[in-house]
Amino acid sequence: MHQNSWYNSVLLPAILLLLLFGILINTVKAQKFKELALTPPMGWNSWNTFQTHISEDLIKKTADKLVSSGMRDAGYTYLVLDDGWMSMQRDSLGYLVPDPVKFPHGIKAVIDYVHSKGLKFGLYNCAGTLTCAGYPGTRGHEYQDARRYAEWGIDYLKFDWCSSDGLNAQEAYTTMSKAIKKAGRPIVFSLCEWGSSQPWNWATNVGQLWRTTGDITAECWDCIVDKGSYSQYSPMTIMDKQEALYPFAGPGHWNDPDMLEVGNGHFTEGENRAHFSMWAMMAAPLMAGNDLSRMTPTTLAILTNKNVIAIDQDSLGIQGHRKEWTADSVEVWIKPLKNNQWAVAFLNRGSKTAQLQYTWSEKVLRDSVHHLQLDLRNSHYQIRDVWQDKPLGSTNQPLKTVIPAHDILLIKILAP
Repeated sequence: MHQNSWYNSVLLPAILLLLLFGILINTVKAQKFKELALTPPMGWNSWNTFQTHISEDLIKKTADKLVSSGMRDAGYTYLVLDDGWMSMQRDSLGYLVPDPVKFPHGIKAVIDYVHSKGLKFGLYNCAGTLTCAGYPGTRGHEYQDARRYAEWGIDYLKFDWCSSDGLNAQEAYTTMSKAIKKAGRPIVFSLCEWGSSQPWNWATNVGQLWRTTGDITAECWDCIVDKGSYSQYSPMTIMDKQEALYPFAGPGHWNDPDMLEVGNGHFTEGENRAHFSMWAMMAAPLMAGNDLSRMTPTTLAILTNKNVIAIDQDSLGIQGHRKEWTADSVEVWIKPLKNNQWAVAFLNRGSKTAQLQYTWSEKVLRDSVHHLQLDLRNSHYQIRDVWQDKPLGSTNQPLKTVIPAHDILLIKILAP
């Protein structure tokens, strides 16, 4: 057989087959990443309650509690281990080393245990040289760390922004995003850059969610706490900063107003309910941050309310926004839902009970960004109280009720 004939009949088809196989593998891999976080991620994170006081025992017991409490079945599937899980130094080959005292059997054993409970596992690191708690950061080790995370089998990476002097946020997070994709395991990438470089403008193809503000606090419900070199923000002040960003959210790319403080601090039941409701209205990731071993039945009922969660997890993936204020200074927020339904939140941020009278027949609910509207002036729809899970009549009659201070009325308008 002549050389050209052998090349054309044997070698060329083999080369083409290998190229096609490679293209197919890359296409399948890319599709897996595209399917991540089509609704806002839900789970639990260790930081708000435990900071760096974490351990193998804590994580295993938390996984058990997520299952036994019903939180996993309500949608809280990601168990995220935050800062402080590693030793203070990398090993001689540059790999991160799990703290042998906190995690005597290593991180892989913990991940396997979490996976055995039908949960997914998340881990923390930082784009800078050190994490916010002073442990080894990822700078200069992006591809090495991503390979190790993939080997361990993590499903979610929270990537912070401490010790990042001299770094460009877009470049740093893009590098880590490429490293994750190169490693091949679909991992939800959470950019925790605090909104400093406006990631909503550039991160849609970098990660699945990005923080929009500094850290949340449970020290107060509506204030800013000065910590000297930085500030922490209450749920209501974070909400104010987040609201204008609703055009940038959608399936696979979410604005992240930080983790939930439901069940933490000294929040009242009404404040917890309002906080949770507004995170759902904003299509926010729902990451609980409370001590599940001390969770009250009231806290659990709020966190697992299926009707509120359904608003957050609605498949349209539209973030709600503020429509107006009523005569008694109640904020009115609207969020389009699938099947031509809408969620409407009446939020009383004031210190006194509000008397609400809302005439639906004068209103047009409109989301101009997504070109959706519901004209209530000539058509009437049934409405339901989401928290009470009961009908409230229809939009052909004014809504008259009272809303306690720091509480909320959450309504769903039903399609005919």
